[in-house]
Amino acid sequence: MRAKNIIALIVIAAVIFMMCFVCLFDVTIGDYRFPDALDEEYGIKQGLDLVGGSLIEFKPEEGVSPTADQMATVNSIMRNRLDSQSYYDATVAVQADNTVRIEIPNVDDPSEAVSILGSTAKLTFRDYQGNVLMEGSDEFVADAQMQYGQTSEIGAAQYYVALSLTNQGREAFKTATETVLNYTSEGNNYIAIYLDETPFSQPMVSEVIDADSCVITGDFSRESAETLAAQIRSGQLPFRLTVSQLQSVGPTLGEEALSKSLVAAGIGILLVILFMIALYRLSGVTAAISLCAYTALVVIILIRIGATLTLSGIAGLVLSIGMAVDADCIIFERLKEELRTGKTIGASLDAAFNRAMVAIFDANVTTLICAVVLYFFGTGSIKGFAVTLGVGTVVSFFTAIVLTKVILKLIVKGFGIKSSGWFGVKGVAIDETV
Repeated sequence: MRAKNIIALIVIAAVIFMMCFVCLFDVTIGDYRFPDALDEEYGIKQGLDLVGGSLIEFKPEEGVSPTADQMATVNSIMRNRLDSQSYYDATVAVQADNTVRIEIPNVDDPSEAVSILGSTAKLTFRDYQGNVLMEGSDEFVADAQMQYGQTSEIGAAQYYVALSLTNQGREAFKTATETVLNYTSEGNNYIAIYLDETPFSQPMVSEVIDADSCVITGDFSRESAETLAAQIRSGQLPFRLTVSQLQSVGPTLGEEALSKSLVAAGIGILLVILFMIALYRLSGVTAAISLCAYTALVVIILIRIGATLTLSGIAGLVLSIGMAVDADCIIFERLKEELRTGKTIGASLDAAFNRAMVAIFDANVTTLICAVVLYFFGTGSIKGFAVTLGVGTVVSFFTAIVLTKVILKLIVKGFGIKSSGWFGVKGVAIDETV
């Protein structure tokens, strides 16, 4: 029995070691690559305060006095456009003077994003005289997707944008094709498709089209087709914007902010581990092992969900580590109390974890509620703090209640520990076996 417990303990230790190793070093196994936590491309994304990036400010064009609702619409559309281009870690804020301030981490050339963010993206279908037959608003267009293939039986394969029309859009497009058919004798029976004032294609119309889809063709690359589709999906701005500021910025907290923060966090964790071992002996060693597993799990989860790490996010991570240790302290103090009553180590362990469960659960739930509120109502670095705090809280509950208990029981049973002195309790005789 002892041998099985020791083997199980070795397996758990090996898994924890592998998780820590993967977080610290880039590992490739066959076709699978596991990037380290600080990998610039695939690791945890870093915020503007740590890695720098681009700062863009837009203002309404001269003569436009937007309402608060219009500015809220602009803010929402900008957020959608950033998300559609995978700039999830970017921030958007509307200033008091109607300036839209956008910060995009890890993008050195801000001009890359300006054309995507600043265009009004107004899609129109026009006749040869320039008369608007139908607009590409949400009222008429339900979706837009980049696709690759033939758009006609004799045409070559190409990138294009496929539009899905609403019922109202289908009727409007049918009416548009009926209208342009009146110009067949003049050779002007086509519908010109424009984004803002830029024409993309002029498909000829030979019959009335009653369909719930249509395509936009042109000299598209994959990237330009994806950009156009994303702009159409995100909606059109209520007015034109002009760039008032465009610049690349360095890390707002300095080049060494991340390394110094991580070193400080590491020193703090090490001191906490030494304190736990000195105070709780074997329980403290178990807490140290669980803490390593906790840190590795949090890092892996943050990489997988594409979270952005800011300095406040690091603070949230360190805070959640403190909560994990706090949960261990509650359990281990309860364990000491149970051992002082003369119970067996096995019975004391069960009682300590069961009775500490309610207090730990309440503390984690209240913290998780705060993290959720901060995430949904906060912006920028506040969201980064909320994400790391929320993920850390959930993982800390698992490591404190489940992992620590499993490891501690395996150690006690595997090595036949019967003395309360191993847990920082002296002078208590325990005669029964575990």
